Amino acid sequence: MNKSHTINFLKSILLFLIALILLTTTAPIGFIYTIIRQLIVNKAKTLSLYFTEIALVLDEAGNVIMQHILNDFLLIKKRDTYYFGNKKETISSVIGKNYMTETLSPLGLALNSFLNFIDKGHSLNSIMYDVKVWEQQNDK
Repeated sequence: MNKSHTINFLKSILLFLIALILLTTTAPIGFIYTIIRQLIVNKAKTLSLYFTEIALVLDEAGNVIMQHILNDFLLIKKRDTYYFGNKKETISSVIGKNYMTETLSPLGLALNSFLNFIDKGHSLNSIMYDVKVWEQQNDK
């Protein structure tokens, strides 16, 4: 969202509540329908991709929803710190970028180690855009 474009506070709350109600009431139906449908049409192997896509979307949502707590507890504030909050990026991607610039707090380093224990190189492999461009911007 463009930070210079502001929306009325009450309107933003209303839009949030509508989206939350729609998500909590319709997502379970869509989820169950997809699983049953894919099992019936013998496409169970596509469920792996479906679960991965859902995990990605939830991770991106978590990056936005929890941005302030993640910024406060997982990062060391420096000139080249890359902050949480981008709606098109996962938490792991932000952790990877901050690992590269050594701007993870001890808790951030612990989380990075845990992720790498589960999936070797997870945070670095999850970086979602060309790191060289980002590094060049931080060298200025």
